[in-house]
Amino acid sequence: MSRTPKDAELARRLSRRNVLGVVAGATAATLLGTATAEARGRNRAVLPPGRLGIQLYSLRDKVSTLGFAPVFAELQKYGYDEIEFAGYSQGSAGAITLAQLKQLTRDHGLNPIGSHVGYHDNNNPGAYTFAQNLTKVLDDAEALGLRHIGTASGPFRYGSTVDGWKRAAEDFNTYGAAARKRGMKFYQHNHAEEFSFATDHPGVRLYDVLLAETDPDLVYLEMDIYWAYAAQFRFGRKADGTPAPFDPVDYVLRQPGRYPLFHVKDGIRDDTARDGYRMSDVGDGDIDYKKFLSRVTARTPNGRAYHHWQTEHDNPAESFAFARKSSEHLHSLRERCGE
Repeated sequence: MSRTPKDAELARRLSRRNVLGVVAGATAATLLGTATAEARGRNRAVLPPGRLGIQLYSLRDKVSTLGFAPVFAELQKYGYDEIEFAGYSQGSAGAITLAQLKQLTRDHGLNPIGSHVGYHDNNNPGAYTFAQNLTKVLDDAEALGLRHIGTASGPFRYGSTVDGWKRAAEDFNTYGAAARKRGMKFYQHNHAEEFSFATDHPGVRLYDVLLAETDPDLVYLEMDIYWAYAAQFRFGRKADGTPAPFDPVDYVLRQPGRYPLFHVKDGIRDDTARDGYRMSDVGDGDIDYKKFLSRVTARTPNGRAYHHWQTEHDNPAESFAFARKSSEHLHSLRERCGE
């Protein structure tokens, strides 16, 4: 019989996993040395060195018309260190193999840190998804040298009930175990809806079920900060109107090691919009990234050498301009040592 969300076991798992953190970054001595040197000055860059990436979905128009090499050259010029894939062709001008793609990243000094792949496709048994083609997905990620492989699909495969999300969590645990055997971390990227409430238990936030039911050693999270703030606006009350406030950064601070990756996207606050924000280039909106990054890196052991920050805009007015402006803004953020 399925357990209810109020049973003792789920409560225990929620409590236990809220205090778990995965300490990582043991191989980052160089970056930590740089951070220490910076700390001797009056101000320190908020953005950890070597940790700025971009989700290539934001540049899909440029990749499709110019190809990967010119896009990577621009990103290198703008000061990016990493990239996150959104498919390995993106309509690229000319065919390209995984080996060629990996070489291009090396040629331009870009670390391929992760990739988004679909969770499932019930209408296509042969789809390139975790559910239908797990081995192929991991083979490709391994060929590219990825350290993380994940999905931007929500865990709604079996519906929006507590038990449906427990079943999805079992799937994610399976994918995470398989990725771990290859030396990679499986992760899930949120949109706003993950923070909504279960249809059968409207007092239970679905994201909490996901955290409780997935193994923290197998399943990691990539917080899309913009969508988390949109969820704060949309799902700050239960269906009956009872206040249910939350702060996105608190999820990270409770389990900082479960969030190796972040999507850094910005928005202008607009209470008349469905999501409470209108998406903007990073630095043009109202999300306080100086505060968010500072709190996360200060809380996490070796935090400045652990997390990876990927800029993103779903539909930028001009994608190269977005990439350049976002990098400039994040690199410009400073904090006084000891803040």
